[in-house]
Amino acid sequence: MNAIAGTEAARRLTGFLDSPVVGMLPWIVFSVLAGPGRFEFAVGISLAIAAFVLVAGRLRRPGTSFKILEVSDVVFFAALAIVGLVASAGTLRWLETYSGELSNFALVAIAFGSIAVREPFTVQYARERVPRSQWDTRGFMHTNYVITAVWALAFLVAAVAGLVGDLVLRQPDNIWTNWVIQIGAIIVAVRFTEWYPPVVRERIHGGAPSRGSPTSVGALFIPFSAYLVPVGIVVLAIGSGPTWLGIALIVLGSLLVRAFKLDADGERTKQTEQTEQTERPRRDAG
Repeated sequence: MNAIAGTEAARRLTGFLDSPVVGMLPWIVFSVLAGPGRFEFAVGISLAIAAFVLVAGRLRRPGTSFKILEVSDVVFFAALAIVGLVASAGTLRWLETYSGELSNFALVAIAFGSIAVREPFTVQYARERVPRSQWDTRGFMHTNYVITAVWALAFLVAAVAGLVGDLVLRQPDNIWTNWVIQIGAIIVAVRFTEWYPPVVRERIHGGAPSRGSPTSVGALFIPFSAYLVPVGIVVLAIGSGPTWLGIALIVLGSLLVRAFKLDADGERTKQTEQTEQTERPRRDAG
């Protein structure tokens, strides 16, 4: 049992390290950490992560080409670090307020730019996970265009939310615009990256996502539904919204997760029963 669990954990870790999510970690971390009084800390942590990801990728896969996203990570955050060292007090205050939105818009530009030159940044990660014979297939490229676009849209949502907090509400540390909405968008993008490729493979082979299957729409939104619960708890704990809203988020998140999981369990139960019905005559005949 331990060996099986260890193998499964290793498989999941390898899958994560080969995922474009790793290349976006510095941006995700910076988007969450950046804010008044935290610019230097956010840049330092993000640059360290970017350098680690770049070096670790070369050590894990010697001889492979540098990835657009990982190089952009190091260049962008190194530039921010240098600017932060020489910036005047006024420039530093501006960066503390708007650097989160700046980084989000930079990643949006990288994502849409890679699509424009017909080399979506996720394709470099995907090529390391599939046979070379699939690289130029329509389904493979379509999958990467869509996933890259979803990441671009997620960071666009984060950037706009941050601007609303900074320019409209005049609250750079607003919990909704600076954390809740931005983290929610990233959660959806991370889950979509994992969920969408099997959906495309299923469609290519003539299938369609069935209710309760890992490729169903419900399965896509389980993580986001679960996210609503801690958001509701935070609302109640720090008073960032009316009490009824915190309770509603907790109840809604719990009900959605339960509904989606019960649906999936029901599908598995149905498949198990069908398997049992198939196997029983064989056992009886034996």
